[in-house]
Amino acid sequence: MGTRGSPVTTGPGAKCRPCCWIAAIGMAVAVALTATPAARAQEDAARKILKAMSDYIGSQKGVAMTFDSNIEVMTVDLQKIQFASSGSVVLSRPNRLHGTRTGGYHDIAFFFDGKTFTVHDRDNGAYAQSPAPGSIDDLVGKLRDEFSIEAPGADLLLSNTYDGLIGTAIDAKHIGQGFIDGVECEHLAFRTPEVDWQIWIESGARPIPRKYVITSKTVTGMPQYTLRIKEWKTDTQVAADAFTFKPPAGVKRVEFKELAAFDEVPEGVVMGEAQ
Repeated sequence: MGTRGSPVTTGPGAKCRPCCWIAAIGMAVAVALTATPAARAQEDAARKILKAMSDYIGSQKGVAMTFDSNIEVMTVDLQKIQFASSGSVVLSRPNRLHGTRTGGYHDIAFFFDGKTFTVHDRDNGAYAQSPAPGSIDDLVGKLRDEFSIEAPGADLLLSNTYDGLIGTAIDAKHIGQGFIDGVECEHLAFRTPEVDWQIWIESGARPIPRKYVITSKTVTGMPQYTLRIKEWKTDTQVAADAFTFKPPAGVKRVEFKELAAFDEVPEGVVMGEAQ
């Protein structure tokens, strides 16, 4: 039997005719040319919707949100384990941020007042601080460059979310519509050499992110990080002192490297190797 898509030959010593190959190649080229306008339309739509979300988020001076997050790891014996957390974030542009994240293993709060960044490990009565003069955008870069903290989802807080997210994207698609918590959203999918990521953006006049999924392609089992936005309020007014950490009595200061609670994966979990 011939394989699907290959010339079919019968009988011993039968040969493939050149015209079969020419026809097959011609059909493949025709399909590719036909698909190109549709693919371009999908990419243009995806970029346009993502840019609209970025412009809307960037225009908001104050944002308050709550979220649920899940992060998967692949163990050395190829078992996929998922860890779940919930939290909240309040920001005041350009340089104030406060948030919490509570999971089954860690309970932390973080503060940024435009001058200092603080992480409070509420489980263990410890905190770490670092000078961080600048904006929220500067802080996100500092966390990644100096502390090797990726903080998945932080790009959604940038003043220019579009540039932060689009990065090295080599493919973009507007998949269609979907519903997140009963809210109609535009479903977009992007690919980079290292990760695939998807985002669901609320349809209509308030294009806010509702769900964000990052899938690693360089780790065995392709684990995922999922962020689900439960509530998103804009132009929220928050007192300035809410962004400054005031150490409670008995809380000790430690170095960031001693603050394992910042990670969403509990200590002792042995993960598999990168591909």
